[in-house]
Amino acid sequence: MAKTHVSTTINGEPTEFLCEPSQAVLDVLRDQLGLTGTKEGCGSGDCGACTIMLDDSMVCSCLVLATEAEGKKIQTIEGMAQGDQLHALQKKFIEFAALQCGICTPGFLMASKALLERNNNPTETEVRYWLAGNLCRCTGYDKIVRAVMEVAADMRGAAR
Repeated sequence: MAKTHVSTTINGEPTEFLCEPSQAVLDVLRDQLGLTGTKEGCGSGDCGACTIMLDDSMVCSCLVLATEAEGKKIQTIEGMAQGDQLHALQKKFIEFAALQCGICTPGFLMASKALLERNNNPTETEVRYWLAGNLCRCTGYDKIVRAVMEVAADMRGAAR
């Protein structure tokens, strides 16, 4: 079977790759491009570990064909920090111990960032609803929700 050429932008960098027509974005990111921050949890879109942004929409990269990335913009966990400077969410996840094994963490961070970019004043219920597609088997969710709420409060304070 012939491979398909895909031109995309990943974390702000123009990127090209060849992929099988049935290959998922997750597999290309991890296996071909060495972007291993995005994790595979379930392979069926049920856990959220592989969450990325595709043209500003949250998607499970295990469910999106790599060929669908043609001409689109992908943001992964590797693009969240600015060089050595962690994103505020990454800092708060560490501070609040909102991570343990790390499999779900990139998906939670990407989903939390997407939420706060749309709404920097979410209620706890809204945060829990937004993150409902991300599963964690280690920490429970309270520390994650508290970290997101704290970053939202900090964002509002900085906006004044």
